Amino acid sequence: MSTPEDAGAVYRRYLSAVLLHGHASAKAVDLGATDLYALNILGLGGPMTPGELGRRTGLTTGPTTRLIDRLEQAGYVRRVPAPDDRRKVIVEPVAGPGGLDAALAPARQRIGAIIQGYSPEQQAVLFDYFARAADAYLEATAELTGRARPASADG
Repeated sequence: MSTPEDAGAVYRRYLSAVLLHGHASAKAVDLGATDLYALNILGLGGPMTPGELGRRTGLTTGPTTRLIDRLEQAGYVRRVPAPDDRRKVIVEPVAGPGGLDAALAPARQRIGAIIQGYSPEQQAVLFDYFARAADAYLEATAELTGRARPASADG
């Protein structure tokens, strides 16, 4: 299979579809896209300080505080004292948005069927690409923002 002449357009269409689906999924469970993104970061990276959550979401202190307030009020996270320094706070996930699995199920099923159509070797290439592309995007984001990138997509 050769690379299409409009590979850049195909890739941009893919990225746009993923972003659009993320926004629609968030809206389906009465969240903003940034709120859902923050919950995903906490789900992948585990409990973290508000500063770390802000760094990973690209938000400044004020918007991060409001984000955590919204998520806490909705019952998705809680603030707990840091075990090593009670003056610090850790944000930990306590629940996922109700209905999120149902909202994501159609896309997950469709994407799962696409991936299952590939051989195990092709699937290995796809997942290698996902991992390496995530790292590349994190590195490029760090360059754009002047911030250090996390050690991995979830850390």
